[in-house]
Amino acid sequence: MAKIGMVGIGLMGHGIASNLVKHGHTLTVLEHPGNQPLDALKAAGATSCADGATLAAQSDVIILCVTGSPQVEAVLLSPAGVLEGLRPGTVIIDCSTAIPSSTVKVAEAVTEKGGRFLDAPMTRTPKEAAEGRLNLLVGGDAALFEECRPILACFAENIAHAGPVGAGHRMKLLHNYVSLGAIALLSEAAACALRADIDPAVFAEVLTKGGGGGVALERLKPYLLEQDPSSLRFFMSNAQKDLSYYNTMAAETGAVREIGAAVLHTYDQAVSQGGGERYVPELVSLLKDR
Repeated sequence: MAKIGMVGIGLMGHGIASNLVKHGHTLTVLEHPGNQPLDALKAAGATSCADGATLAAQSDVIILCVTGSPQVEAVLLSPAGVLEGLRPGTVIIDCSTAIPSSTVKVAEAVTEKGGRFLDAPMTRTPKEAAEGRLNLLVGGDAALFEECRPILACFAENIAHAGPVGAGHRMKLLHNYVSLGAIALLSEAAACALRADIDPAVFAEVLTKGGGGGVALERLKPYLLEQDPSSLRFFMSNAQKDLSYYNTMAAETGAVREIGAAVLHTYDQAVSQGGGERYVPELVSLLKDR
């Protein structure tokens, strides 16, 4: 059993942490205002500490599950951060969503301090995180990936090795662009349907049986039919951030991004309307009322 340190006990991180403890690992978490309540984790045997350097000094593996690249860089590189206390051979596993060019930069900093690095962003929702059924897209050395697979399997059921460092985050941004882009398209169509007096149940049924069916529609259906956004507990501000990261990656690689820019604009406008802390399915109402 490994001594694992974890930074970021939010909606997703809490489920990851719970499953690590359930599988018998020694877990220490970083105290942070953004954490979910730690009572259940501590009752199960987890401990906490006040700074990243202390966390690193007592950990064989450190898992990051924070908002994005600025937070990853702060956790690792700031004074009293993780790199200050990093021991030779310690593995950093970044489960956050990040800009790949930043990922490569922090991986180099970890390596210079004698550590090892995997980027392992996740897909699915807090429900699957709690159930230990996340999908992971892993970038890094293949041998290190296999070494860490048993730890990753504590909280994920589908684990794909995407390539070298940064490939996990690249694949995550591609995934989220397609996923959130499909939801934006469906939401705009649903908003138009409401303005055109089309019954939401008819709208959902016709698309389900035709070319509009799929995971994105299934996640929107509870909101379309019952105004229940909980089927996709993902904040609009996080969608905006992920689409921004996708557009940054596309620009850095010289890829076409006309549609990507339009999807980002949709989420930018939703956040500007005051929807940053609303769940993504509520995009339908924000677009209808715009």
